Parts: sequence; structure tokens; C-alpha cells
Amino acid sequence: MKIAVCLKQVPTREWHPRVSDDRTWIREQDASYEMNEPDAYALEEALRLREKHGGEVVVCSAGPARVQQILREALARGADRALHVEDDSLASADALVSAAALAAAMAGESFDLVLTGLQSDDQGHGQTGVILAERLGIPHSTIIIEIQVQEAGVRVKRELEGGWFQWVTMPLPALLTIQSGINQLRYATLKGIMAAKKKEIRKVALPVGLAASQQIVNLSLPTRSKQTQMLTGSPADVAAELVRRLRDEARAL
Repeated sequence: MKIAVCLKQVPTREWHPRVSDDRTWIREQDASYEMNEPDAYALEEALRLREKHGGEVVVCSAGPARVQQILREALARGADRALHVEDDSLASADALVSAAALAAAMAGESFDLVLTGLQSDDQGHGQTGVILAERLGIPHSTIIIEIQVQEAGVRVKRELEGGWFQWVTMPLPALLTIQSGINQLRYATLKGIMAAKKKEIRKVALPVGLAASQQIVNLSLPTRSKQTQMLTGSPADVAAELVRRLRDEARAL
């Protein structure tokens, strides 16, 4: 089974965001970066499928040169090789542009299964995998928490709202977006880190004419404010009003 895993490099969760001078993106020079957590679960699931069914795991990413950091990390964890669409403009690309770049990198590879994280920790659109499936012309399913490979394809378990689940049977090739927590993540061993240095990272050119479909006009950090309101009246009236506000306004009840 030939499996592609799409990875994104995002700012670390510990880093306090700083808005750039033009207020259209973050100050990238001040940020520290890591592998997007949902993508890490997708990578782990791909490695487990390869261990069970054989084949190859190829990690793919679109972004500036610094993205090679997470590609090397994925190779150290056990991926076989990597594809990198390298371009500085992809640092803040929207889901449509990212999917188009990844689709170009995957052209001619004939993957049986493509895995992505459910969403990214920075922009959180949750659309890159879905658009990529459309670009590749293959079926897709989202919020996957279990994968069973069968002769005719795959049987997957989807997480729905309210604690409900759904089983879906799909033909291959297919694309799945993986929910965080589907498995237990592994970490790179010293042997894996040394082996990763010899594994291939093939650079792929950004498709000509690929333009952003949306533009970030302004970014601002959330402001925190406190407002104190005094409730007056009898104890019974104050209690009733407090309960009403907690239920209807704060929705804490």
C-alpha cells in the first residue's frame, strides 16, 4: 500500500503570537515551529498501516525552506521519503492554494491512500484535505478515528456530533482526514534520526499561475476586558436573575 501523508508546519503552541507590521500575518522571524499535531496523528496511522500491510509512506508538505524541519522529523519517525513544494508564498497560503500545490507534488505518484490531519493548528480551516481530494479526483471522508483495510477498499469510522459514530466503506484510492487521538504517537529514535539524513526529500516547483483565492486584510490579537454588573433586589430576585444569566447569556447551565 502506497500512502501519502500531508504535513504542515505551524507555530508552536507555547509561542505567543505577534502580528506583523502590515497586520496581515504573524512575525514569522520571531516564531518557533513544529509539526501540526493532527498531521502527526495522520503520520502515525500511516506508519501503522504500512507495518500491518506493507508498502511505502511518503510525506508531503507545501511551504518555505524551513518546512524541511518537519519533513526530516517525519522521516526520522519512519516515513520512507518526502515531497516538498518549496515557496515562501506558501507560508500563509489558504486551503485552496495549499491543496493545489500538494496535488501538483502528488501528480504521477498513484497513491492508494492519502491522509491529512483534520485541520491545522494555525488557520484551522479544515478544508485542505477535502479540496485536495477533489483536485486528485478521489473519494474522501473526514474526522476518521479508525481505519480497516479490506480487499475492496477501506472501512472507516467517523466521529459525529453528540457522541455518535458512522462507519463508511470506500474504494481505493481515497483520502481521509484524521482526528487527533486516533492512536498513540511515536517519537524518533537515534537510529531513525541518523537514517533520515540519507532519505530523499524531493523538491517540487510551485505550479505556474497559482494565485491565492482569498486575502487576509487585517489581523489583531483578542482583547481581554472585564465588566462587573451588580444585581439588586431581594435575595430571591437576585438568585433568579443570576440563574437566568448563567443559563441564557453565559450558557453555563
